[in-house]
Amino acid sequence: MKPTDVRLIGAELYYLPLKLRVPLKFGAETLTHLTCARARVTIRDRAGKTARGWGETPLSVAWVWPGQDPFADREEQLMRLCERIARAWSGFEAEGHPIEIGHDFQEQTLPGLLRQANDERPGHLTAIPWLAALVACSPFDIALHDAYGNLLGRPVYDTYTAEFMNRDLAGYLEPIEDGDVSFAGRYPADFLEAEPPAALPVWHLVGGLDPVDRAALTGNEPDDGEPVLLEDWIRRDGLKCLKIKLRGNDAAWDYNRIVEVGTLAARLDAHWLSPDFNCTVKSPEYVNQILDRLLREQPRIYGMLLYVEQPFPYELESHPINVHSVSARKPLFMDESAHDWKLVRLGHALGWTGVALKTCKTQTGALLTLCWAKAHGMTLMVQDLTNPMLAQIPHVLLAAHAGTIMGVECNAMQFYPRESDLEARVHPGLYQRRNGRLDLTSIRGSGFGYRVDEVSRELPPAVVEHAP
Repeated sequence: MKPTDVRLIGAELYYLPLKLRVPLKFGAETLTHLTCARARVTIRDRAGKTARGWGETPLSVAWVWPGQDPFADREEQLMRLCERIARAWSGFEAEGHPIEIGHDFQEQTLPGLLRQANDERPGHLTAIPWLAALVACSPFDIALHDAYGNLLGRPVYDTYTAEFMNRDLAGYLEPIEDGDVSFAGRYPADFLEAEPPAALPVWHLVGGLDPVDRAALTGNEPDDGEPVLLEDWIRRDGLKCLKIKLRGNDAAWDYNRIVEVGTLAARLDAHWLSPDFNCTVKSPEYVNQILDRLLREQPRIYGMLLYVEQPFPYELESHPINVHSVSARKPLFMDESAHDWKLVRLGHALGWTGVALKTCKTQTGALLTLCWAKAHGMTLMVQDLTNPMLAQIPHVLLAAHAGTIMGVECNAMQFYPRESDLEARVHPGLYQRRNGRLDLTSIRGSGFGYRVDEVSRELPPAVVEHAP
């Protein structure tokens, strides 16, 4: 036990509605609006000192709970689950470091809350996935880490050491059998960048409905001063990295889309591409044929492909596809599949070579996954969930400390650029992309360095409130 151990003594939950300026296609669904969950938690240490912290995550239903059920019904159930989780956090009696508390909550409490939510859901809905439970849990977990840093008066990434943690990584992680990796005596700080960069290369999302050239314009595009055409985005923001959303069930369309975007990127001196199939591909041959055709017919564009993102169904245990043939061609990154280090370990055995981390799966889980992946030679990326407002800050900090293959993905400025105006006054370099980069120098102070008192955002009434 450490004198810096804390207990969570209160939690609040707020909902912030968001409307997209242009539709965002997720697999078979098109997203036009969503709800952002913001949490505030209060902690107390053994001496009775208290502190508060904030966390925020978009409840992106189309990503966490894909399917044919009505969007509004799924979103309603996800929000009710989030409220159930908020009440459980308020009564959670574990004590320790945020990683210890967050890990124990996910192991001991969250599965039962998900079972209860599924038992009580309307009969016409499919079961709420574990990924959705993690996303609903993440605002509270992120807020716990922020509060802990605030309590100590330190940036949160300074607290992931033996000085503050009771358990080393061997208390959470198991290496592959017959390997030479050991987590005994090692802590998250051992796997983080000693000198995180103050600026990061930034990726732009080319959605499945985004117009690439003027021939694709419909006349219904927004006239709000922001770019619409991909060429205008590249020129204004100095973009060098483009992530391409694909269908995964239409090889001709996917191939042509990569060529279309890649040709424009090459002409405008954007260097890197990443195709994202969004879990819709059923076999490696689909991806391999596209990659091989690009190598034959478009070798420059093939060379621009930095990595391939999550082509296959994310339920790895139900779909244990051997993907070595894909990763032999290009680095292959788990995204939706990477719920935790245990699934990353399974993915590693199946041939996946990289992991796309997301803070929306909890800060605790992201850090533990990061450590397991790095220890086993896997490459890292930090991917976006179209994070606006406060959600953007832990997201970019994770990328800066993780040591990614190439910067960070950030696309909230594409889909709701005005929603973060208050935060942008304090952190201008985080909510606009210039010269292909984000500037992190405004992040300072304790916790995640939100500087939330300077932002002064007025929140709606709390939907769950248990404050001391």
